[in-house]
Amino acid sequence: MPRKPVSKKGSTQKIMDVLINRENGWLKVNESERKRIFSFCDHYRNFLSDVKTERQANRRGIDLAEKNGFKNLNYFIDQKKRLSPGDKVYVTISDKTLILVAIGKNSLESGMRIIGGHTDSPRLDLKPRPLYEDGEMGLLDTHYYGGIKKYQWVTIPLALHGVVSKKNGDQISISIGENSSDPVFNITDLLPHLGKDQAGKKLNEGISGEGLNVLFASIPQKNKEAGERIKLNAMELLYQTYGIVEDDLVSAELELVPAGPARDSGIDRSMILGYGQDDRVSVYTGLQALLHQKKIPAATSVCILTDKEEIGSVGSTGMYSFLFENVMAEIINLTTRDYSDLILRRCLKNSKMLSADVNALHDPNYPEVSSPNNNMAKLNHGLILTKYVGARGKSGSNDAHAEYLAELRKIFDDANVIWQTGEIGKVDQGGGGTIAFMMARYEMDVVDCGIGLLSMHAPWEISGKLDIYMAYKGYKAFYDS
Repeated sequence: MPRKPVSKKGSTQKIMDVLINRENGWLKVNESERKRIFSFCDHYRNFLSDVKTERQANRRGIDLAEKNGFKNLNYFIDQKKRLSPGDKVYVTISDKTLILVAIGKNSLESGMRIIGGHTDSPRLDLKPRPLYEDGEMGLLDTHYYGGIKKYQWVTIPLALHGVVSKKNGDQISISIGENSSDPVFNITDLLPHLGKDQAGKKLNEGISGEGLNVLFASIPQKNKEAGERIKLNAMELLYQTYGIVEDDLVSAELELVPAGPARDSGIDRSMILGYGQDDRVSVYTGLQALLHQKKIPAATSVCILTDKEEIGSVGSTGMYSFLFENVMAEIINLTTRDYSDLILRRCLKNSKMLSADVNALHDPNYPEVSSPNNNMAKLNHGLILTKYVGARGKSGSNDAHAEYLAELRKIFDDANVIWQTGEIGKVDQGGGGTIAFMMARYEMDVVDCGIGLLSMHAPWEISGKLDIYMAYKGYKAFYDS
């Protein structure tokens, strides 16, 4: 049936009023909100400085959750207690993935509101037998984790974080390099005077993966009869400090990350420079949005802080596993009298999700890779709705439905959230992936929604403070919808 023509009276002005406004977000906020932005980001910067690994993110998430009334789901399972609206629970999987659930008034069968970000970031992992001696130096052999530009990791100060699990069941936590009194570690590079051959290589070949060996020690053990005396002296120091021997490193998870705190960036302090903002900025804003709920939500609210996204979401702590289904099955079993797989399937299908992950920003130093015609997100222009990611023909993308995007537009606009759209670079140039398509397989509505970063995947990434706050504000509005 033909649509009724729209009256032309006043239509030009109406169209002008709703044209997409690409104005910088700082010009849209009043002084009161400006203060809230800076205050919120002070707390975020401290979080970013303290949380350098997925295990640390998991522990900090549990601490914050328990302070805000969340209980371990195992308490309800062990006590055979039912879950009711207003109850708040969390589940941790292998100390790496954390799921928080605030039970709402509506039945779980009618769906949930889910925000999911990831706690892992690109880094250097120690190999199972990492310590060796060469050239009168003690070195650590590493294997890089996630998509990095290898040359960015040489000559910068590095900190060592992680755990060592011993055969007797003890677990030793290690953190070296964050305090001003701690030593730091480093990967050496060639001096320019000897770098002629290196300089002639392609950028991605100048530093090899097997060349990312960390300088760890240089003093030999005094026993002249011993072999590998520098390695032996280093192991003696580890034993004296942590009670670990070389074989214990086989059952360890030790990560090298940039040393030092996150910092305010820019003369106007409008940005934050820090490690791991992909994707701990989403972790923090999503977590805070859930913790700051003031009343029992209509739909059950869920925050997923998952591991392994940077390497494909594989493994038992990644979203490609059945971990989310397993958790929701337990929760449904405690909220209904007659559990059935059909209730679980309907719960997942009727849910709505924001895949909270970061996007690229237009960088004036590299304009040739930006998606043209205002399709590239900009710094401090707000939270980004990313309809699709993928690469080359949207391959591997979720590609959110128009109806869902319209729903989110209304939610954000009603809550005065400053938001924009964005893509990961121009067609046939960029591309990427998130956990969105893994959740969309349940038939739920999912869209990627996070902030943009400059220097993404570099040891130090840049975020805009207004964008960070708008992510929190947008996520909170989504939970409340």
